[in-house]
Amino acid sequence: MQEQEKPVDNINPVEAVVGDVGAAEVDAGVAEVSADTLAQLEAKVLELQDAFMRAKAEGENIRRRAQDDISKAHKFAIESFAEAMVPVRDSLEMALKVETPSLESIKEGVEMTLKQLISAFEKNRLVEVNPAQGEKLDPSKHQAVSMVPAEQDANTIVTVLQKGYMIADRLLRPALVTVAQAK
Repeated sequence: MQEQEKPVDNINPVEAVVGDVGAAEVDAGVAEVSADTLAQLEAKVLELQDAFMRAKAEGENIRRRAQDDISKAHKFAIESFAEAMVPVRDSLEMALKVETPSLESIKEGVEMTLKQLISAFEKNRLVEVNPAQGEKLDPSKHQAVSMVPAEQDANTIVTVLQKGYMIADRLLRPALVTVAQAK
């Protein structure tokens, strides 16, 4: 004789849990649980609660550590750039301490300081945007401040008024340029 399957909505939750343990007998929808089985189930519940609390605490620790890392990254984001700029400042301060500077020594000091500054820019991926005359205007890197009549194609750069700069692939400041008018 085949056993009839119980409809899903008539499943006794105790029967379902006890059935998993396999130590109880279910009789006509009423569960009779032995003390041994009940102790096993209570131990399992405590174990699952402990595992849940540990997982929750670990999740909170990970979240807190991630927030700390983000905070430190924001706080010290320019540390590398600052380290590269300190020698530039030192050079400028030393130049101001010279009591009787000659024009040549000032020029030499400025050139050395500029080299230090260029090195600091390169080390920190600060790239200059200095378009050549005749180059096509790129609105993502150049800002046209005026259009002037010129003997070159329209919308090409005539003069660079101020260099632009990019940090990696992000525009920091566009190059200010004048462009040729259409003929």
